[in-house]
Amino acid sequence: MRALIIEGVLAPGVKLNERMLCETLGVSRTPLREAFKVLCAEGLIDIAPNRGATVTRMSETEIRETFELMGGLEALSGELACERITSAEVAEIKAIHYAMVACRLRNDLPGYYAHNREIHDRISLAARNSALREMYVLVNRRLQALRFRSNHRKQKWDTALADHEEMIKALELRDGAMMGAILRKHLLDKRDAVMAILQAEAAASDVSMASE
Repeated sequence: MRALIIEGVLAPGVKLNERMLCETLGVSRTPLREAFKVLCAEGLIDIAPNRGATVTRMSETEIRETFELMGGLEALSGELACERITSAEVAEIKAIHYAMVACRLRNDLPGYYAHNREIHDRISLAARNSALREMYVLVNRRLQALRFRSNHRKQKWDTALADHEEMIKALELRDGAMMGAILRKHLLDKRDAVMAILQAEAAASDVSMASE
């Protein structure tokens, strides 16, 4: 169900129908409701008494501020990773990167995103700072669906891929300042891409309503 939310199958604001989800996922209501509790704790769904569960919809202000916070967390993770990462870890990240590039060539966005997410996660782990890691995981959970959407446009997808090429270089050079700057810009670019998508959707909705 987390994947369905991240990939936009279950869109923000959608009310979750327990019967349909049980049929789709092949589970009973008990494990489904346990999953609801986990996803609610992760900030992916909201549960209201007597109203059921809905996919969380963040306001534009929340989206903007959370991406800005995430940019700072990722920048710090990158700076520390450059100080503490091992050569073996860099090699592993490069291998994941090449697998991600292969997904891009196949236009496989879910596969691309899975590798993308793993790269960022490994950089966070390489920082070897448990307090930073805890905050990174908490904030990143709220942004997963939006980070996925930010690559829907080919130009933004290719820009993000170019950023990852630069991240690999910075890790190999152990250049913390370079890495921090790349990651901060990378997250702010995602913020801008998401905001542009949301604004375009709002404009299209206004036009549709006006024509009815």
